[in-house]
Amino acid sequence: MTTESMRDGSAKAEVVIDSADPRSAEAEALYDAYHREIAATFGWDSSRGGASSPDDFIEPDGCLLLVRDDSATAVGCGGIRLLDADTAEIKRMFLRPTMRGRGAGWQLLKALEAKAIELGASRGVLDTNETLTSALALYRAAGWVEVPAYNDNLEATHWFAKDLTG
Repeated sequence: MTTESMRDGSAKAEVVIDSADPRSAEAEALYDAYHREIAATFGWDSSRGGASSPDDFIEPDGCLLLVRDDSATAVGCGGIRLLDADTAEIKRMFLRPTMRGRGAGWQLLKALEAKAIELGASRGVLDTNETLTSALALYRAAGWVEVPAYNDNLEATHWFAKDLTG
């Protein structure tokens, strides 16, 4: 595997990001890993909000992107769903721990933003929890700005928006 060096000297991940059936076995395995991790991290409870269905990520009103490593193994995911004609929400952004800190999250976020634009959105929104400090740092570095709550997700502590046209 050929790698690029990042500023801190770590290797930048070479990944392929492609769309996938959100109801596939690969997607389900990643959703399960994501839910186990956030339950362990901050006690996530799906009854408190923030839940989404795989059907939310079916085109033309959404899309699920998978991150694949150099062996074509699905190691991450992120979904886009249109909330209205102009607004797309990022959901279920997740990377397996082996892919973190190597630039794959940045690549996935940029691919999700591009897909939102492709679906017709000019604005992106997302929510996250304060315990996910790496996610907070990523969103801020990518130009996402904190906004008042746009949903009633009781698991979220931070809400972000971004103008995708600029």
